Amino acid sequence: MSTPAARAASARAPSVSATPNDPLHGVTLEAILTELHAHYGWDGLAQRVDIRCFKSEPSIKSSLKFLRKTPWARQKVEALFVQLHRRG
Repeated sequence: MSTPAARAASARAPSVSATPNDPLHGVTLEAILTELHAHYGWDGLAQRVDIRCFKSEPSIKSSLKFLRKTPWARQKVEALFVQLHRRG
């Protein structure tokens, strides 16, 4: 038997079904970058997101390091991922 406080706490906790339809929810930056690289390749990513880590000796590791330190670049990569998933 649960207490009223426990029932109230569980009622406030968001469930998986209550999570908004957010394609970024629960997806790591590494998974995002890996999927975008598989879909577009480094040249395609460099054309869509103009950052040097996609143009000059690109790798997942170096790109992750840059994107984790650079919020504006990460936002562009995440937006491209969302756009890819909305299309389909």
